[in-house]
Amino acid sequence: MRYISTRGVAPTLDFRGATLAGLASDGGLYVPEQWPTLSRDEIASLAGLSYPETAVAVMRPFVGDSLTREELRALCEQAYGRFAHAAVTPLKQLDHDHWLLELFHGPTLAFKDVALQLLGLLFERFLTGDTEGPLTIVGATSGDTGSAAIDAVAGRAGIDIFMLHPAGRVSDVQRRQMTTVLAPNVHNIAIRGDFDTAQALVKAMFNDPGFSGRFRLSAVNSINWARLMAQVVYYFYSAVRLGAPERAIAFSVPTGNFGDVFAGYVAAKMGLPVAKLIVATNVNDILHRALSAGDYSSATVVPTATPSMDIQVSSNFERLLFDLGGRDGVALATQMQGFEASKAMRLTNLQHEGAASLLTSASIDADGMALAMRWAQEQANEVIDPHTAIALAAAREAAVDAPMVTLATAHPAKFPEAVERATGMSPALPGRVGDLFERQEVFDTLDATFGAVSDYIAERATPRG
Repeated sequence: MRYISTRGVAPTLDFRGATLAGLASDGGLYVPEQWPTLSRDEIASLAGLSYPETAVAVMRPFVGDSLTREELRALCEQAYGRFAHAAVTPLKQLDHDHWLLELFHGPTLAFKDVALQLLGLLFERFLTGDTEGPLTIVGATSGDTGSAAIDAVAGRAGIDIFMLHPAGRVSDVQRRQMTTVLAPNVHNIAIRGDFDTAQALVKAMFNDPGFSGRFRLSAVNSINWARLMAQVVYYFYSAVRLGAPERAIAFSVPTGNFGDVFAGYVAAKMGLPVAKLIVATNVNDILHRALSAGDYSSATVVPTATPSMDIQVSSNFERLLFDLGGRDGVALATQMQGFEASKAMRLTNLQHEGAASLLTSASIDADGMALAMRWAQEQANEVIDPHTAIALAAAREAAVDAPMVTLATAHPAKFPEAVERATGMSPALPGRVGDLFERQEVFDTLDATFGAVSDYIAERATPRG
């Protein structure tokens, strides 16, 4: 398996190279040179497998020669052995048609753990015996990526992590899960700006030859292909338990950066019968406008009770546009460079029509979110977080003749104020993180400028060997 850049210029890499690189050197994102497929019989055979066994079967084609099957199995068993539920990503039935796929049983109570626990182990495995020097991970988070990435690499040899979050725009639980990890290789940065600004700073550091030439940079955001690969697994795991491949399954996904949705798209490309993928956004609705009207134009970010979705530039959307546009890296590079300059872009007819065959979208406001939270509590005795509620609201609005799975992306206790406003009850943190508010916090607050952030990192990171 080889990996190519969506912008067509960066060198082709194997799985190990793409994992360690994160972002492609031409500013694009790595994708497989071709999509592997599983036959109906191969998909049916997943029904009796554990989550780690399912992960090996789904991810093995993407790994190529970078890991043996036995090495991949050992990494999966280690990664998912830390989850609080034996099923790792269990399904809960809400009513006759609707299901919740709980993705928050990992150590930081969010779906990002499913991928990042594995990614941390992949980094460690690929760096063993390496002579190119330590890895400097630079990432941006709208809430959950930061804590999951930090938990995955804290204390690991040969890795430093610098995580940017928008000051005052993540929940107290989300912030503390990052800033109370006091490992010497963990550096938390609050920037005076929004997530899109943080994400742009990260990309700028990767694309600046003077900075990226000094350090061996890598990414833990969903711009890193290995993260998306790991997320493909739970689409297969849940679908076969609801009757796939004999019947198609629909999924509703709360999204900001489009990574979780794109993982579902990959599952469909691999042969999983997906009836529909619903892209559920809050009022920061750039993805809804792009998919419904072809208008991918950035607007001002509106802070909401769903901070992980307060995004107006969705990095992973580039992967979809590349695949739907005939995989023309030169054309896509021109298209994306135009967007980066003007913050506005029209999808081509090929891109817009291709997306419509599988994807639909909805923008849910605060009232719709609250109503979904109350419905889940009153009708199904389930307390859900606000991001999950956005997706559930979209799922209940959709007219799809298939079992509907809503991805539950975070434990409700990560957003207690929003849950209490909607339902009247404040969910408690699970015992394993119950002392979170008693732990010491350490982080630095910086201006959202390239100079301030790159200088900060340069003073603390270890240069290339």
